[in-house]
Amino acid sequence: MAERTRHLRRAKSLTEQAADEIRARIVFGDVELGSSLSENMLAAELGVSKTPVREALLQLKSEGLVSIQPQRGSFVFDMSASEVVQLGELRETLELAALRLAARHDAKGLIEALREIVARMRRALEKNDPVAYRKLDADFHRAFFDHSGNVYLLASYLGIAFRIQALRSRLSADPVLNRSSYTDHEKLLQLVEGGKVDRAVALLSSHVRGTIEDYAATIDARRSAKAS
Repeated sequence: MAERTRHLRRAKSLTEQAADEIRARIVFGDVELGSSLSENMLAAELGVSKTPVREALLQLKSEGLVSIQPQRGSFVFDMSASEVVQLGELRETLELAALRLAARHDAKGLIEALREIVARMRRALEKNDPVAYRKLDADFHRAFFDHSGNVYLLASYLGIAFRIQALRSRLSADPVLNRSSYTDHEKLLQLVEGGKVDRAVALLSSHVRGTIEDYAATIDARRSAKAS
């Protein structure tokens, strides 16, 4: 008799659920960069004890979203304009490599994924839904890694992806920036479809650098406002 194999589905633990909720608040801009995260307050809001909240914060620290400071507590990550630029340089390096690999390893799968995402981005813009748009923006860039055929490159990207998305969320309320962003994504799709990989890479480089400049300017403006 053939041995039966059954895969069991494991429900998410309280720690995982707490991490999901706190991560979403940070990534989607519900809490300010650098703001304090009270274990007591989070536990009360989420209806759990402090233990899963504390463990969730440790997990989010490993993702770069939370800073835990001895004798002071836990805080949402914060970055200087200079640090944002350095993060952007790493992002650019990883994404350009991923795009080249994806175009060589799985061009068909990449094109299909980008087509679907761009179509949904257009609908999100038409509905004036910046929350949906910024999620799709992240999906677009993640697609390069998903189709690159390189799990190590993907793992490297995932190490900074949440920070990038948190910064992206703080820009996506601007409809002008969203339309400009969409134009770049649409052009990138067209270039990849046409097999013009070098031109796609050049456009992606320009797009990432421009986005990082916007992030850095936003950080500077926020700090200046706090100081005044």
